[in-house]
Amino acid sequence: MAKDIFHPNFKARPYWWEFSAPDALEETAPPERADVVVVGGGFAGLNAALELARRGTEVTVLESGPFGQGASTRNAGHVSSGSNLGKAPSAAQRSPVERLLGAAKYQAILEEAGRSFEHLEELIEREEIDCDWRVKGRFVGALTPRHFRSLAEKNAGQRGVRVVEHSEQHAEIASDFYHGGVVVERAGQLNPARYHRGLMTACQREGVTLIANCPASGIRRESGQFIVKTPKGEIRADGVFLGTNGYTDGLIPWLRRRVIPLGSYIIATEPLGPERAAALIPTGRTINDTKRVLSYFRLSPDGTRLLFGGRESFRPIDERGSARLLHRTMLRVFPQLRGVQITHSWTGNVAFSFDFLPHMGIVDGVHYAVGCNGSGVAMMSYLGYRTALTMAGGNEKSAFETLVHPGRWFYRETPWFMPIVGRYYQLRDAWDRLLSNTARSS
Repeated sequence: MAKDIFHPNFKARPYWWEFSAPDALEETAPPERADVVVVGGGFAGLNAALELARRGTEVTVLESGPFGQGASTRNAGHVSSGSNLGKAPSAAQRSPVERLLGAAKYQAILEEAGRSFEHLEELIEREEIDCDWRVKGRFVGALTPRHFRSLAEKNAGQRGVRVVEHSEQHAEIASDFYHGGVVVERAGQLNPARYHRGLMTACQREGVTLIANCPASGIRRESGQFIVKTPKGEIRADGVFLGTNGYTDGLIPWLRRRVIPLGSYIIATEPLGPERAAALIPTGRTINDTKRVLSYFRLSPDGTRLLFGGRESFRPIDERGSARLLHRTMLRVFPQLRGVQITHSWTGNVAFSFDFLPHMGIVDGVHYAVGCNGSGVAMMSYLGYRTALTMAGGNEKSAFETLVHPGRWFYRETPWFMPIVGRYYQLRDAWDRLLSNTARSS
């Protein structure tokens, strides 16, 4: 009889919560007045609140449940510099994003995305946040030889990017699943729950009021101010920032129609032991691949477990169901882990936009930042920070503020089309792999 993939102590919750669980804080009512109300206590909301408070603004942050319950503590803790944002599939081509925006605006977007990484590094150092932060780089594995050729071509001559041939791949990953890849040196990793806790502590030091279990249920304008309605009372404010990202609801319908929430899933293996774990990823880098429905994985900060994630389902699925799918994909990459059990499985919503770009802006006077398309640790932190600068009256305009935020006529609030799109991408990945294996065996 096959060994059950679930460990006897299996938990349907994030592995990260073993280090910092969601916090409901002390039950308290919101103040009647604040300079700014921030809706959403994740990376974007807390960064905005922190920067505003450092500039003398009185800020109240509302979280619909305990602080740390949402996507900010549910991600894999991979940190990208944003340097690959919207790149073309070939060095000889312009990406669709570049063609849409024009060369100058596209370059400004790339440069500012890169600054998100610097902002995160500086923030962690300044606030002395203990979150297992380290810069070890990222390996991007090519699903097929054709994917490898495209990766190598578009990254040729890129500073801080190194092409890894298939023959050299085992120095990066103990797997033959990929056909070479590239190493991006400027990429990091952290424990997202500990980072989130550090942000909360920094906000509290600066006098930010944090109110848990207090969703905003309405926003209206009255006498030049905002009235934010909550189950615990109304708050009068001069400004409002929405940082709800993949959990954006109908509070502002215009924004909800421009955010596509999609579940992403992760599992944690039982402890493998330092030597066995290190043998899987000798460099300790984060890893993702070129599949359209990508996989992403890394070692735990203590170097004893594998944390393996992906968008395995485009329909609602529970933690055990997603764990079975991820475990199957994990064994394709690491067949040597057959028999290893799963201790944790969890999911969180990422937010996609129709142009695959992050956005910050203003609608009906309310500031917002959304749409990091699954790469939100640095970018959502940065967009929250940049929105705070805008709200504080800064003159420098972010490149992300200048973008048109597109919607689609067929989409309101339910992403009914995602299972169809997701299945199409999965079939294309399978077809690419089949053609590759057929060519290799012939």
